Amino acid sequence: MSIFGDFSQAYRWPRAILHLDMDAFYVNVHLLDHPEDAGVPLVIGGQPQSRGVVASASYEARKLGVRSAMPTSTAVRLCPALKIIPANWPRIRECSRQVMAILAEYGPVEQISVDEAYIDVGEWADPLPLAEAVRTAVYTQTQLPASVGLATSKLVAKVASDHEKPAGCTIILPGHEAAFLAPLPTRVIWGIGPRTAEKLAGLGIQTCGALAAAETAVLRAQFGRQAEDLQRRALGRDERQVHAERGQPKSISQEWTFNQDVADPAVLQEQLRKQSASVAQSLQKRHLLAHTVRVKFRWADFTTFTRQKSVEIGVDDAEAIYRLALAIWQENWPPGQRMRLIGVGVSGLAEITQRQLGFRFLDET
Repeated sequence: MSIFGDFSQAYRWPRAILHLDMDAFYVNVHLLDHPEDAGVPLVIGGQPQSRGVVASASYEARKLGVRSAMPTSTAVRLCPALKIIPANWPRIRECSRQVMAILAEYGPVEQISVDEAYIDVGEWADPLPLAEAVRTAVYTQTQLPASVGLATSKLVAKVASDHEKPAGCTIILPGHEAAFLAPLPTRVIWGIGPRTAEKLAGLGIQTCGALAAAETAVLRAQFGRQAEDLQRRALGRDERQVHAERGQPKSISQEWTFNQDVADPAVLQEQLRKQSASVAQSLQKRHLLAHTVRVKFRWADFTTFTRQKSVEIGVDDAEAIYRLALAIWQENWPPGQRMRLIGVGVSGLAEITQRQLGFRFLDET
């Protein structure tokens, strides 16, 4: 973790925005189901003979010069042993939903893409511990690595999340935005593309610090009314808000992929209990009741399926959710069957109108 500023002092956060960017997301989603490919140069993308391009490259491939958006024919010339895998979009979208559901536990989420989002964490009394907490939660619950940045603006938070990839955690304390950006190239700033960076370089401006300190009149002659805005951004000033999706979630879930396949019923039941408690906490935070509880199973051979039970009276407490999840698991787990992943989720969500006790099964699938 890197912190820019003196964290021993008390800081007032006028805004607190966290940016999460998944590390080599498509590649790491593939590795969840194909761990035998770990450590080898590989890309997710199209085949060279069909004019394919690289959608995502492993860090082993990146060390050899392979980059996203590169033609795979070029990537193969750089790395003849490169492994090319087509994108598994259903699996990618499934993992993306899992990640976004976890982020929603911490504040309003603005999803930018399947592997990137902003979270408004301004309601937390102390947002400082959240950066590492969010990154850790995403990894422990999905086994997918991510990098995070925490700052007072979307612009600086995004730059911070890229600062120490992969698995980076960078926090920019209030008042230190300009100092953090100063030595970085102007291209890190939102809205500065190759052509604008080239024009700035023609003026002798290569870094954010140089842009912030430049004569405004000189910039105005080249960029017109955009000049002042460029300098504001170089100082880390960005008033854009986190625009979260409105409305309650349709479902809440927790999943766990074991490092080694597990057949011990005590271990599996304990994991069900932990996940049920986490799901219950999420429901209570949102003042919601769930009418359907589901359990996701993945065997050691990657066979994956979901089973569920519905109840007439909604539940939001950990013990009720656990009892339902345990019943589903016991009915569908052959003793001794090794499990790679187990998950607990709820759906059929409704706002609490009055507290009701007990539940009765309606149906199951």
